[in-house]
Amino acid sequence: MKFILSYVKKYKWLALFAITIKFFGSFGELLIPYVLEHLIDNVVPTKDMTRVIMWGVGMIILAVVVRQLNVKANRSAVKVAKESIYDIRKDLFWKSLELSGKQVDEFGLPSLTSRMTSDSYNLQNFIQSIQAMGVRAPIMLFGGIVITMTMDPGLASILCIMAPILIVIVVFVSFKGIPLYEKVQQSVDDIVRVMRENITGIRVVKSLSKEDYEMRRFEEANSRMAGNDMKAGTVMALPGPIMTLFLNIGLTLVVIIGAKRVNAGQIQPGVILAFLTYFNMILMGVMGLNRVFMMMSKANASAKRIEAVVKAEEELAPVPEEEAAKPSPERYTVDDYLIFDHVDFSYHTGDEEADDEKFAGQTREKCLYDIDFSMKKGGSLGIIGATGAGKTTIINLLMRFYDASKGHIFVNGKDVRTYDKDTLHWMFGVVFQNDVIFADSLHENIAFGRDVTLQDIRLAAEDARASEFIEAYEDAYDHRAVIHGANLSGGQRQRTLIARALVAKPEILILDDSSSALDYKTDAALRKAIRENHAGATTIIIAQRISSILSLDHIIVLDEGRMIGYGTHEELLESCPMYRDIYRTQMGEYVDGK
Repeated sequence: MKFILSYVKKYKWLALFAITIKFFGSFGELLIPYVLEHLIDNVVPTKDMTRVIMWGVGMIILAVVVRQLNVKANRSAVKVAKESIYDIRKDLFWKSLELSGKQVDEFGLPSLTSRMTSDSYNLQNFIQSIQAMGVRAPIMLFGGIVITMTMDPGLASILCIMAPILIVIVVFVSFKGIPLYEKVQQSVDDIVRVMRENITGIRVVKSLSKEDYEMRRFEEANSRMAGNDMKAGTVMALPGPIMTLFLNIGLTLVVIIGAKRVNAGQIQPGVILAFLTYFNMILMGVMGLNRVFMMMSKANASAKRIEAVVKAEEELAPVPEEEAAKPSPERYTVDDYLIFDHVDFSYHTGDEEADDEKFAGQTREKCLYDIDFSMKKGGSLGIIGATGAGKTTIINLLMRFYDASKGHIFVNGKDVRTYDKDTLHWMFGVVFQNDVIFADSLHENIAFGRDVTLQDIRLAAEDARASEFIEAYEDAYDHRAVIHGANLSGGQRQRTLIARALVAKPEILILDDSSSALDYKTDAALRKAIRENHAGATTIIIAQRISSILSLDHIIVLDEGRMIGYGTHEELLESCPMYRDIYRTQMGEYVDGK
């Protein structure tokens, strides 16, 4: 609860106002049956119609005031809940953007999504209810007992016996419900993951006629969630029937004992009527407490999940210069702009370095071994290798989405860990393998919130060979892309993404398999434009096609995380059998013609 209170504290005066108004409104509700009892037992017998009308009008005024107080309190409670959850969601979203790659992997994208949606919704319901129902229910319960004690201690003792039993049941069951609701929220993560995968890959699902298969996957996740939700709901619903049973027993005893005492002239009939009303109020109070504890159980589970993200430690904070590594002067010169110095990396910590026998054919955790190369400023590097060879991982380390397990990476002579995140990332223009087109105009997709002019966007689009299809639209750069760019072809999406990378004229340009959907002519024109118009950028191109990288200064050949070749195109044809095989496979018609 400390986590929730830390956000509500900002709105403590409005929350205090809501609680205070709710207190007076609830107390006013308690007075209505008391006034009714006085009216029946003391005013009506006088047969003074003026007094009867005055007391009746007073009850109506009291009821109206109570209603207005409750409405005002509920509105204030809603505002406190809305503003608090706004802050929580904002911090959760910002922290999600700040998480390291390792932390994102650990939490999982579906889980981050469900924490932002269903978990924050649970917190909002709890914050709102605790200010309203959390105030009203105890007042109805304990206030009702106190007032009935003043009216008739004998009858009230029945309530005093019942109430503690009911409270113990509610509290016990509520604490049992917390771990059950944690399982429910984990099941929500699974549902979100399946939904996210299917929405993203809907075309693949349809093209392969796998709707039934995906429906079965969804049903499995849905069944798990329904089972967990039913188990939690069953446990949390258990107090309801038990409380109703006990209260009905108590109500029956009140009627029987009260009727005997009325016949004996020991109490007035109005007391019985008031007792019945208070019994109903007390029942509502206990049921309200049950609902509050149920919401508290959900909120506790959700708060833990959100707090785990919001308070996650910053893993990739800048390292002080005095603690950072320095490039070895024996191996590197001041002209070496990008350096990978014997870098190893594993997506899982605590792995021992694999030996050659293990590497030869066994599954291993480590995905990069002894990556060692350097680049001059303005130079170009190609990276080629099979799927899963570690090509994209090199980029992830260079941009410090992860830290190397061993070795060091330097950018412009500085350890990459010393850079402030924003300073480092502003140096890059990058297109990732599965990059995203947002549901926005093409202008905004290319500019992406940066301070660039329309002329800059047009020039970048021309270099990326995107202007030809963009300007064919009637609304040109104002043409709106739908989510994931589903209304664009694969080649159009890639060219738009490349324009986004080029528009800010980055120091380091990274294209990760970003021309796979382009024809050879467009790809060649794109590479020519980059050479001519972005010659100052240090360029890294990851590709499956040799034609995209053969003209670059150097090429790395990766195989299962190891550099098995490094050099120019001509050098690799001589020294690297794998590269030579790839070249012959892709360009065989030219080799055969020699």
